[in-house]
Amino acid sequence: MKLPLSKYVWLDGKYIPTEKATIPITTHAIHYGTSVFEGIRAYWSVGNLFIFRLYDHIKRFRKSGSFYNMSLNFSDSQINNAIIGLCKKNKIKKSCYIRPFYFIGEYGINLHVTNMAPTHAAAFVFPLGHLFDKNGISVGVSSWRKFSDVSTPPQAKMGGNYLNSIIATQEAKNNGFDEAILLDHTGNVSEAPGENIFIVRDEKIITPTLSSSALDGITRDTVITIAKDLDMDVIQRDIPRSEIYLADEIFLTGTAAEITPVTCVDKKKINDGIIGDVTKKLISSYHTIVRNKNSHYSHWLTAVY
Repeated sequence: MKLPLSKYVWLDGKYIPTEKATIPITTHAIHYGTSVFEGIRAYWSVGNLFIFRLYDHIKRFRKSGSFYNMSLNFSDSQINNAIIGLCKKNKIKKSCYIRPFYFIGEYGINLHVTNMAPTHAAAFVFPLGHLFDKNGISVGVSSWRKFSDVSTPPQAKMGGNYLNSIIATQEAKNNGFDEAILLDHTGNVSEAPGENIFIVRDEKIITPTLSSSALDGITRDTVITIAKDLDMDVIQRDIPRSEIYLADEIFLTGTAAEITPVTCVDKKKINDGIIGDVTKKLISSYHTIVRNKNSHYSHWLTAVY
């Protein structure tokens, strides 16, 4: 699927036409997945474009590469300004998705990556509405397990890590589901291929702990914060596979997915296939916050114009 990219991208400190942003076929990241990325949303509202939790994304951006001694040769302030400038340069005035990333360039076939390996940083932007059907999606529990800390760091948003997500997604789509659910190495619920998972039972919101190999998602943290501010009970604990079939409500969270209701698991309807009240309340609050219509959370937003 070709993305409707903006006219300009940012590459190694410069804004250049998208068609000129090319790399050699010998780039290390192409061969070994040595790339770090973030997904960031920005929302057009009340006459401005608001980037959601930009500083938190940049913080995680740098930390991801540190697991592999990859150098991000720009300061947090420079990355921040590059992303804001990218939106301005392209005159973005609609809700969009921003993808910053950095990767190891020409480094031969050497697997001994050090902080001296040459890296390049880039970012692009494109319009994005809803990733999934907001009326609810179906999910299937994958036969593939989420990788764990015993093999590779789950908290690093590395390109290579997402091969695990790709194979789980392929299986889900082949089985007629919209999305997959991955279990961890112990058989408990971990997350979806690109989203965290929450269930609701007896009005309590439950999500797996990070020890389940779930990513410490920024939208996950957002939902936990919002829910607590709404005086909802939020519990982080192990979720056995069987418990998701007993859930009153289920929803997924992620930058691209936002808050997406799950109405069917393994062809079993959740809440009779209807979006639950807790999920509805969180979706409503989230949409208000990211569009700068709740001043209590304005510190999460960065205005572009």
